[in-house]
Amino acid sequence: MFPIRDHNPSTGTAYVTHGLIALNVAVFALTFASTGDPHFMADWALIPALSSAPTYLTSQFLHGGLLHLAGNMLFLWIFGDNLEDRMGALPFLGFYLASGVAAGLAQTLSDPVSTIPMIGASGAIAGVMGGYLLLFPRARVDVLFIFVVFFKIFPIPAWIVLGVWFAIQVASGAATPSGMGGVAYWAHAGGFMAGLALTVPLFLRLGGTAFWARTAGHPPHPEAQYRTRRSPIPRAGRRR
Repeated sequence: MFPIRDHNPSTGTAYVTHGLIALNVAVFALTFASTGDPHFMADWALIPALSSAPTYLTSQFLHGGLLHLAGNMLFLWIFGDNLEDRMGALPFLGFYLASGVAAGLAQTLSDPVSTIPMIGASGAIAGVMGGYLLLFPRARVDVLFIFVVFFKIFPIPAWIVLGVWFAIQVASGAATPSGMGGVAYWAHAGGFMAGLALTVPLFLRLGGTAFWARTAGHPPHPEAQYRTRRSPIPRAGRRR
């Protein structure tokens, strides 16, 4: 299941979200050839056993491959603009970086002696997802469902999409032995919880549960409506 878009259009241009995407792409293009160098990783990636403070920030902009980058940027593009719209540009930037730092701390606490480098924006983006869940739990998210050769897009409430994603991270983190695996599940879970907590002050300023009552958990503006085109492939009738 892959989220591909939401029905929650932003009311302005998300300059920080677009800038973060561009910066991540640029850093990937400049550093991809170096991510296999252990000296480079020791300087810029987050390695819990080394506890180098600057790497809690620098590691957020490194990615290990094109799919790693593309998946993270897709999630940022889907969920980031709406939070930036509500928070404002500079507060959102601080929120994003703080969520990434919290994600790194969560991973470090889960395995403080690990020497496995951790890179990627997913911890910070998990924070964005946590904030989105608090503000827009019933915003519709289009999810591409793939089962063998069956492809279908379903609109699903955000609380289901993000809740299931968070549950998978916690379950996977609990099932993965310390020092094993190639995914920082606890960074994802920690970033998500940090983002949710950091969004609480904004949620309260908007009215708290009264905000939910006014919007029913949906975007506080008209939802985007996407038109689907019929397939140009004619349907085959049954033979008699």
